[in-house]
Amino acid sequence: MRNDEENEILRVSFDFALMVIEYCEVLEANKKYVISRQLLKSGTSIGANIREAQNAESKIDFLHKLKIAAKEVEESSYWLQLCKQSKNYPFDERLETSVVSLQKILGKIISTIKRNINTPPKNP
Repeated sequence: MRNDEENEILRVSFDFALMVIEYCEVLEANKKYVISRQLLKSGTSIGANIREAQNAESKIDFLHKLKIAAKEVEESSYWLQLCKQSKNYPFDERLETSVVSLQKILGKIISTIKRNINTPPKNP
C-alpha cells in the first residue's frame, strides 16, 4: 500500500480539491452556479488524474495522465481568474496560491519524465 501523505503532488492536489469544494459551496450559496460547477469539475479532477497516474501501465501512460491533470489545473486557474476579476464574485486567495503550486510541481514532474523518456539508456 502506498503512503499518499509522503507524495507531495497527491497531498497538494487533494488539499486543493477540498478548498475548491468549500469555495464552490460559497459560490452556490451566492447563486453563481455555472462557474461553480465548472470549477468543481476541473478542480477535483486534478487529484483524480494524478491518483490514477500512480497506477499507470508505463512511463508514457504516467506522463499522459499527468498532462491531463496539468490541463485541468489550467482550466481551474482560468475559472479562478474569472472569479477574482469579477466584481460580483467572492474570492479566496489561498486557491490562487495553491493552483500556482500545482502548476509548478506538475510542470517539474512532467519535464523530468520527458527528459528521462527521451534520454537513451547508457551502455554498460
